[in-house]
Amino acid sequence: MTDIVDAHHHIWRQADLAWLSGPMQPRIFGPYEPIRRDYPIQEYLDDLKGTGVVRSVYVQTNWPNERFEDEAAWVQQTANEHGWPHAIVAYADFSIDEVRPQLDRLARYALVRGVRMQLHWHENPLYRFAARPDLCADRVIRRNVGHLADYGWSFDLQVFAPQMADAAGLAEACPKVTFILQHAGMPEDLSPRGRAAWRAGMTRLAQCPNVVSKLSGLGTFIHRNDVAHIADVISETVAVFGADRCLFGSNFPIEKLWTSYRDMVDAFRAAAARLTAEQREAIFETTAARVYRLGP
Repeated sequence: MTDIVDAHHHIWRQADLAWLSGPMQPRIFGPYEPIRRDYPIQEYLDDLKGTGVVRSVYVQTNWPNERFEDEAAWVQQTANEHGWPHAIVAYADFSIDEVRPQLDRLARYALVRGVRMQLHWHENPLYRFAARPDLCADRVIRRNVGHLADYGWSFDLQVFAPQMADAAGLAEACPKVTFILQHAGMPEDLSPRGRAAWRAGMTRLAQCPNVVSKLSGLGTFIHRNDVAHIADVISETVAVFGADRCLFGSNFPIEKLWTSYRDMVDAFRAAAARLTAEQREAIFETTAARVYRLGP
């Protein structure tokens, strides 16, 4: 059985997350009462017992923007104490005039491997995060994202299908930066027309050799752990990116709203069963280890 790298999980403290501690607000993944609480590292480690997961990457959870360094420091300390996670994707604000002072502060933490600023925008306000849909084309953001190359860091890219052409332009403007597409491009419209738009956008992004796709969060819009849906997304994503540019992520504890960690991993394994052993190894281990520089 191939060892698994979980390239996308979260741990959090409720006091540090406005969306958990403030008034209940609609979220992209639906009602979230069961996870409106602390999700400490020990619970995560208990969730993944017996699943074959051997390393993990923490992805930022939208602490207040001014506390971006506090988040990285807290996760680094968690890793120092527990040995998990093995890498950090932190937050920085790429919309400001000069992001490098923020990146310099993040560089104090040995496990930082990349940065995420969520750029996804949707006509549906419940799915909307960014202030406007065209941030990937913004000159300031493109210049600032390009600075990540100086730090050897990646950019976790989160967009919907209509934004993918601009996202490809962002990747082309920053050829020395690796872009990790979140949640396989978040296919939310599963109608024939929606799927065609997603497929076209994914094909455009795959033309950029510095873009890889993370197979994660696939229950976000259907609110269930569905082997057939996961298999379909994996098949189509591998067809355009190749398995060596695809990686698995749990998106836990969000997926905990409708499944257990073990059942989710089992679903991904079943969904990938038709791939070759080499392809499965790439998706579940080697791609993530390479792009997040996780070491041996």
